[in-house]
Amino acid sequence: MSDKKITTEAGKAGLSRRGFLGATAVTGATLAAGAATMGGTVMTRESWAAAVKESQLKTHVGPGELDEYYGFWSGGHSGEVRVLGVPSMRELMRIPVFNVCSATGWGLTNESREVLGDSAKFLNGDAHHPHISMTDGKYDGKYLFINDKANSRVARIRLDIMKCDKITTIPNVQSIHGLRLQKVPHTKYVFCNAEFIIPQPNDGSVGFDNWDSAEKFTMFNAVDAETMEVAWQVIVDGNLDNVDACYTGNYAAATCYNSEGATDLAGQMRNERDWVTVFNIPRIEEEIAKGNFVTLGDSKVPVVDGRKKDGKNARVTRYVPVPKNPHGLNTSPDGKYFIANGKLSPTCSIIAIDRLDDLFNDKYEDERDVIVGEPELGLGPLHTTFDGRGNAYTTLFIDSQVVKWNIEEAIRFYNGEKTNYIKQKLDVHYQPGHNHASLTESSEADGKWLVVLSKFSKDRFLPVGPLHPENDQLIDISGEEMKLVHDGPTFAEPHDCIMARRDQIKTSKIWDRNDPYFATARAIAEKDGIDLMRDNKVIRDGKKVRVYMTSAAPSFNLTEFEVNQGDEVTVFVTNLDMIEDVTHGFCMVNHGVSMEISPQQTSSVTFTADKPGMFWYYCNWFCHALHMEMSGRMYVKPAN
Repeated sequence: MSDKKITTEAGKAGLSRRGFLGATAVTGATLAAGAATMGGTVMTRESWAAAVKESQLKTHVGPGELDEYYGFWSGGHSGEVRVLGVPSMRELMRIPVFNVCSATGWGLTNESREVLGDSAKFLNGDAHHPHISMTDGKYDGKYLFINDKANSRVARIRLDIMKCDKITTIPNVQSIHGLRLQKVPHTKYVFCNAEFIIPQPNDGSVGFDNWDSAEKFTMFNAVDAETMEVAWQVIVDGNLDNVDACYTGNYAAATCYNSEGATDLAGQMRNERDWVTVFNIPRIEEEIAKGNFVTLGDSKVPVVDGRKKDGKNARVTRYVPVPKNPHGLNTSPDGKYFIANGKLSPTCSIIAIDRLDDLFNDKYEDERDVIVGEPELGLGPLHTTFDGRGNAYTTLFIDSQVVKWNIEEAIRFYNGEKTNYIKQKLDVHYQPGHNHASLTESSEADGKWLVVLSKFSKDRFLPVGPLHPENDQLIDISGEEMKLVHDGPTFAEPHDCIMARRDQIKTSKIWDRNDPYFATARAIAEKDGIDLMRDNKVIRDGKKVRVYMTSAAPSFNLTEFEVNQGDEVTVFVTNLDMIEDVTHGFCMVNHGVSMEISPQQTSSVTFTADKPGMFWYYCNWFCHALHMEMSGRMYVKPAN
């Protein structure tokens, strides 16, 4: 991927690979030589550049104008969710989830630590797959869910306030990876895959020496979207990777890349075919209702066995063989197909969802009879998205391309008809993973924009040292041809994204004082006889001190308080301002304490006053022309 000259007609034209691919975003040296055939029409380099320029104009969102879509990006290793406007690709907000954020106080405040629960001890996260709750197959804008692969958690974000309000650690498993939602009639379940096979019980009794003989497996998990409690788990053969659900509410399907159950790289690539595991949701619920489940360890979650026994299928699962080390699993927006992407095969496998009833009723001799197409697309197919017009778009990791192909034509080709199902291949930069088209995970896929999340940027941006940014690329797919219109550097592996129309997301401008988000603070204040909207007072309870204060730009209404060295101090701040965007902060100097308090919000933080002296606190969110003057002092009286 260097800047050396390419040895083709493009090289004769004096173009480097970067200049060739970056300037035109079209594969093929014929274009660099002066012309290309696109969709049956011969286009010169100049006419193609003009077409790309026209598409780029669509991305312009002027001052004071709003983007058409909200985009929610996983923050990858940063553990956060990022909110972008599409098509401008402007970053609007960052929502901390599995990370510590000194700006908002996430991971520091009592409210956030209550959400994090026991997992507050983890300071890292690996956020992968953000997905928006649905009603009748359409985004309802209520919640966004995301997984943490690093610490086996699933989080829920309330989209009205863009704050995480629930985090659940999944028991009995390790590394939650694939995550998708039940689409109809509403998001009752959050489906999530545990990727790695572990001993059961994993209590240290199984080591390297007795691994082969031990009982070990991983599980498919369903989380109740409202309570965020784990509803049930299903034991599977092999491992689990990515997952998606159908539009009937009956089925979910997940890829397995380690059907071998191996622990080494070579072993995990041994089989020429792995499989897609299909889950029958009503049957799982029936088994639980009948009491046909077990529990594991200290967990009370019902566990159903979905493994094959003596070559016989379990009632709740079927295993559809597909090549090879499959990765992404995506549902077409018309509800007809699951598409599994081969990764180590140049193909993807099209599974007809309307054949799954017969599959579970054992009407097929071969489980591959549910496969209706297996088009060859290129090297390293990872993920597929859709435009709602019958076309699919698949990332090719090794080829560094996105391929556009027609699903029905690929099916006809599989049945022996000669069709040209591949419509276009477009170079992206470089090694793409996930891709996502506007509204594509819902039944309303509109085929306007495609985001490709490329794992490497190399020479696309200003150099910033050995660690490079990654590259999110925006592609116009509204016409017959894909047109690359935007490069966007991103940090720390933004794994996946999802887009919703702006009218589908309804946000609050100021907090509701009855919001459950600070219900615990209200309960503590009520016990202390404190009105959070009025009182500025210090409550002493032995070595515990609770400091209540209100704020209104540009002042705290309690500007000094005294504690003793060694006291556990909890500060509650209520923002009395009623004007949107007048956010206050509270930062206690030299105590590792800071938090955000938006209009009508109460936030609280607890720390130990371990050093005697005078310490200033100040507002660390700009709120007023006299913002710098918004401060106060804590006096820590020395111990005896």
